[in-house]
Amino acid sequence: MASEMVMVDDVAFAPELTLTKPLALLGTGITDIEIHFLQIKYNAIGIYLEKDIITHLSSWKGKSATELADDDTFFEALVSAPVEKLFRVVVIKEIKGSQYGVQLESSVRDRLAAIDKYEEEEEEALEKVTDFFQNKYFKKDSVITFSFATSSKAEISFVTEGKPEAKHTVENANVVEMIQKWFLGGSRAVSPTTVKSLAEKLAALLAQ
Repeated sequence: MASEMVMVDDVAFAPELTLTKPLALLGTGITDIEIHFLQIKYNAIGIYLEKDIITHLSSWKGKSATELADDDTFFEALVSAPVEKLFRVVVIKEIKGSQYGVQLESSVRDRLAAIDKYEEEEEEALEKVTDFFQNKYFKKDSVITFSFATSSKAEISFVTEGKPEAKHTVENANVVEMIQKWFLGGSRAVSPTTVKSLAEKLAALLAQ
C-alpha cells in the first residue's frame, strides 16, 4: 500500500479518504515563506474532493491547467460546488497554534469584510476558531483537518503526538466559505503550489 501514497516534501498523503463519501486527492502543495533567500516550508497540504466535482465544472472543459490556475471564477465554482471536501494540513516546521489561528483569522476576516459580510455572528464564530488553535502546539507531523460534509458547516480536527484528537465545529456558513477560500481561493489562496496542482488535476479530469 505504501507505494500508493502521494509524497509532498517528506509527507505522505493517501490517494483517497472517506468523509461520508470517497474523496480523491486532487491537489497537493506546501505553504512556505522566503527569509533571506532561504525557503522555509511550514505545512504540506492535501485537498480531497468528491470525484464528481467535475460535473459542476463542465463550463471549463477543454481549458488548460494554466488557464484554470489563472481563473478565479473557476475556483469560486470549486468552492460553491455542493460536494464534500476535506483539506489535510501536515506540519513541516513547528509553530504555535496561536500563530496559525491568527493567519487563518485575518484571512477570513479580510475576505468577509471585503464583501460586507463580517457581522457579529461571523466575528464570534471566527473567535472560536482562533480560541481552538490558541493553546495548541504544532509539532512536526501534527495534522490539522478541515472537513466540509456540507457547504454550511466545517469540522476542524487537530491531532498531535501524545494527545487525544481535538475537534471544533464551525456552523457559520460565511466563515465556512472563507475557510474554503483560504485554501481554494485561486490567486488569493494561501498556497500557490496547491492551486497549481488542483488546476493540473482538474484540467486532466475535465479533458477525459
